[in-house]
Amino acid sequence: MDIKKLIRPEFVTMKSYTPIEPTEVLSKQAELPSSAVIKLDGNENPYGCSPKVYQALATYPYYHNYPDPEQRELRKVLEKYTGLGRQHIVCGMGSDDLIDLILRLFLKPGDEVINCPPTFGMYPFSTDVCGGRVVDVPRIEDFALDMAGIKKALTGKTKVIFVASPNNPTGNTTPEKEIMELVETGKIVVVDEAYFEFSNNVTVANLVPSFPNLIVLRTFSKWAGLAGLRIGYGFFPVDIADYLMKIKQPYNANAAAHAAVLASLADIEYLRANVAKIVRERERLFDNLKELGWLKPYPSQANFILCSLPKGEAQEIWQQLRKKGIFVRYFDTTRLKDCLRISVGRPEDTDVLVKALKEVKHG
Repeated sequence: MDIKKLIRPEFVTMKSYTPIEPTEVLSKQAELPSSAVIKLDGNENPYGCSPKVYQALATYPYYHNYPDPEQRELRKVLEKYTGLGRQHIVCGMGSDDLIDLILRLFLKPGDEVINCPPTFGMYPFSTDVCGGRVVDVPRIEDFALDMAGIKKALTGKTKVIFVASPNNPTGNTTPEKEIMELVETGKIVVVDEAYFEFSNNVTVANLVPSFPNLIVLRTFSKWAGLAGLRIGYGFFPVDIADYLMKIKQPYNANAAAHAAVLASLADIEYLRANVAKIVRERERLFDNLKELGWLKPYPSQANFILCSLPKGEAQEIWQQLRKKGIFVRYFDTTRLKDCLRISVGRPEDTDVLVKALKEVKHG
């Protein structure tokens, strides 16, 4: 029996998403103890979650019950935190889950999604999984959106336009004026604000109630250190929110994630202090990288910095850093082939990284 004959044919040739590995796997690859691994490849929070989260997880009494499918308490506390009404809020297993749900809601086979590379790889991945067609409109100089190119690419089959702001992996934000121009096209515009808290709170979330086709996504993975618990949320026009609540998996935000979010939002000042430390360290890391003279760091409003290197050196330096137990992100794509993305760690991580970069470059 040839099982391939039963599988959707596009999945046979589809390119899989390239994920990052957890610390315990990286430590085995580097043959180093986990404590010696410097993990700067996943844009994770080096300070972890609020101490209140550990207590909340340890004392939560209802793990034997399914979580609330209506996400009542989550939406209530998020309304208070964000200032947008709970009727606009839907939660998921990270923003990845919400990206998938949005595309399930709007795409028929063959419908088109505008993707603006280099950007977050889940947009084309989920489009492929949902049977859509990815239409790439590459970013222009300094990774700004090609607005004319996007408008030219629109067809009757275009359903969704994805814009990450700040953009991953380049770190730049998209001006509100440009986002509004896209909204005016009448297509569904999804603004992914996963790194909002590091951007001096640059957002268009407050505009969601005013437009029937504007969606904004957020996550607790970065600023709140909950990447492992997979919890994100989005702001949606009420009609879209209602449909998403209808088609989502009933229990797509698990009980542990519920408890962790409530504890995190009860300790906002602690988490914001960690965000401030990361932003300060981002600027120090940028200056240190710039001083090296042989790579170009791009200004960032996120918790990472993209660096371009002389032709052919990025992969070699990435491999040499791995041997030292320092893990950064290398992208083997046309636009990013000579680039590394470095997540912002603690000050001591920056010091070890910069020392290692000097050693790798000059021996």
